[in-house]
Amino acid sequence: MSAENPYKQLGINEDATFEEIQAARSRLTAEYSSDPKRQEAIETAYDAILMERLRMRQEGKIKVPEGIRFAERLTQAPASTPPAAVKQSAAWLQGLIDTPTRADVLWPAGVFLALAGVSFYSPPVASLTLALGVITSLYFLTRKENKLGRAVLMSLLGLTAGLALGAAVNALLQTQFLNIPLATETIAAGITFVILWLVTSFLK
Repeated sequence: MSAENPYKQLGINEDATFEEIQAARSRLTAEYSSDPKRQEAIETAYDAILMERLRMRQEGKIKVPEGIRFAERLTQAPASTPPAAVKQSAAWLQGLIDTPTRADVLWPAGVFLALAGVSFYSPPVASLTLALGVITSLYFLTRKENKLGRAVLMSLLGLTAGLALGAAVNALLQTQFLNIPLATETIAAGITFVILWLVTSFLK
């Protein structure tokens, strides 16, 4: 490799484009990866070419492409696009899911567990305990977000989902293969309390 002309050191013409200069530098760096002295000479030649072109630009002889002056900006710019898309796609989820404290989880769990116990030992009062469960859900949701309308909607949705799922589970348990003797009200109440607890603790 010539020690005088940086263009000859990189094996390119003096009218080479910036992309050709970079390609030559990358190729030679990979070729002489085990020779630190030659790599240093390659970098020196590359820097010399850039400095010469910048000087010529200052003298008005050539127009330096944006890639020479701001090569770092070009390589870093694409990386900033994906995080913005992720934030936009998760915005609706952040508005629905809550990150509860330990107390926000344990207090409703204790109340619903007590109501489930009453329903299990006294099936005739299951309807009453369900009503108390909905009131409990309303209380905790309203205290959390201070939005009564949303609390009513979420509690009613939880109640409806619990009763529907309880009916489905009861139908499964009463089949001829399982035939587990449990009161329909007890099953529906237990499942409803679990759903109301999830709604109360983890939804806004």
